[in-house]
Amino acid sequence: MEPGGEREQQQRELRRQAAEYYQRHEVPQRLEEALNATYPLRPADLYGHLANYFSKYSKPPVICKLVGKKVLDGVGRPTLEVEVFCTVKNNEKRICSTVIPSHADIFENALPEASDADEKERNDSIKTALEWVNESVNAILKDMQPTDQCKIDKLLGEYFTKKVEEEEERKKTEKQEQETEISIPTCVSSSPAAVQAGKKKASKIGMKTSVAEKPIPPMEPIEPPFCGSIAIAGISLAVAKTGATVNHTPLYLHIAWLKHDQDLPKEMTLPRPMVTLLSCGKSSPGKVKLMKEVMLIPPTGLTVKQGIERILDIQKEMMWLLEPACKASSPQLADSKKGSARNTGKKAPPPVLKRISHLGCLTTGFDTLEQPLVLVQTACRNIGLELGIDVYVAINCAAHELMDYTKGKYETLTGTLKSPEELVDMYVDLINKYPFIIALVDPLRKEDCQQWNNICNVLGSKCYLIAENASKIISNLVINQNIQVPKCSGLIVQYTNQTTVTDLIELTRILDGQRHITTLGSPDGESSDDSLVDLAVGLGARFIKLGGLSRGERVTKYNRLLAIEEELAKNGALRSAEYLEFVDFAEETELDALPPTEQGQMLPQSVQPPLAEG
Repeated sequence: MEPGGEREQQQRELRRQAAEYYQRHEVPQRLEEALNATYPLRPADLYGHLANYFSKYSKPPVICKLVGKKVLDGVGRPTLEVEVFCTVKNNEKRICSTVIPSHADIFENALPEASDADEKERNDSIKTALEWVNESVNAILKDMQPTDQCKIDKLLGEYFTKKVEEEEERKKTEKQEQETEISIPTCVSSSPAAVQAGKKKASKIGMKTSVAEKPIPPMEPIEPPFCGSIAIAGISLAVAKTGATVNHTPLYLHIAWLKHDQDLPKEMTLPRPMVTLLSCGKSSPGKVKLMKEVMLIPPTGLTVKQGIERILDIQKEMMWLLEPACKASSPQLADSKKGSARNTGKKAPPPVLKRISHLGCLTTGFDTLEQPLVLVQTACRNIGLELGIDVYVAINCAAHELMDYTKGKYETLTGTLKSPEELVDMYVDLINKYPFIIALVDPLRKEDCQQWNNICNVLGSKCYLIAENASKIISNLVINQNIQVPKCSGLIVQYTNQTTVTDLIELTRILDGQRHITTLGSPDGESSDDSLVDLAVGLGARFIKLGGLSRGERVTKYNRLLAIEEELAKNGALRSAEYLEFVDFAEETELDALPPTEQGQMLPQSVQPPLAEG
């Protein structure tokens, strides 16, 4: 038989076998007609039909490897990127990646020694995280489906716990070895110095007590992030993004699907943005130290797009007020009528800001607490807006940065010291004078539990009292729900270190059943990854705190929030934002901060009228 005839006979046999198979398995009518056609069927057509049919029965994608890389965050510090590769139809394919922001406060006036130590610690942590991602965890998660988020997060949690136990055992062994190496003469010779040091310390403590009106609770020891723990957060979020990609679903819908036990809500509400407008805190050039961030919150009656556009208009007007050429460098001298008249005509674009903070906002100095608030108020009036109706103010006090432990008081202004009780009184006067302030973030240290109770009872029905630095690590809150958190209106949650997506979901479930509101916050060392916005939307957070409307790593997230709003509106799944409601803590009898209530039981709330209606 000729070669061509043999090839034709093989094709006929292949068509016959395929036809018999598809007849037994109820093939689509179109494919039957193609196979039974009288004209010759090309092998490419046959193989294409076979591939399309059998793809429905192919194995789902599984993780084949993880790749960790050292990259830079938005301020040039090292951080971690995690890439996920999956086996898709017998081919290795890179699905997605994520960059985790480095969770550490940025102190612009830090000593060189402290900066060097922080940099070394950061590099060591990234080095360890790369070893975890590229080696041990890589082997653990191989051949697992990326849609099994809970199972993967459980394995990550067990791996992290094992590493912590190994480190504790290592430190315990080192301590025992050091104790055995200490000789008796060394102990005798060092004892007088120890006694003298003890006397000196006692005298210093006496001096502190004599200055302070009342002894303040000592600062709790800072719990440094475990070396390499950023790998846990990076892998968990990268797996969640991979699961969303595999299911052909946006990340925010995938997170909502996980939170609601694989039952997607029909409508979703977007978090209200807390947009940082000014930074005039401890690192600013003026006397004011209390206001690390002056933030604006659009009212619930506006869409996110409308709210951001309104805040941009306020920001532009403030830039003009702060420019000496406008003869309104002092907020008190700015005339709202003159400003309105000036705005009616054409004008050149506002001057370029000379100093933008790492938070993406203007950094400037003030001499009194009233000046930044009057400046914002003047800018709003100049463009026809009213604070308290058209836009609201929130202040990040960052009280933990203000405590002078030698004097036992907070330094709110340069040279102005206040005890915790005096600080509460100051907040009461400030809110009464400026009722458009609807949120205070970290107004006190987490150690000042009694003062948190006092300020909540007095101001809880007028504004949100939110804990950021005063809250604990997410994973610890989920594991031990009896951890005492200061009494507050809600928490600002940051996703980093050993936190997993499952931990985040569990914490928001706890907070949803109580009076606490959830706010997802962007840390100082932010990255260009916009996954934080999808997490906030999918988890149903009340607010999202992203920083200012400058710097690419922050504007990227605002753009992502706008894109999600547009997508939900297009699909008819966008629900109007809920009314801003406060809690009247003074009327509550149960004051426990975080332990969850019984199933189905809700804590009482005092719901305020919509703020948009005044």
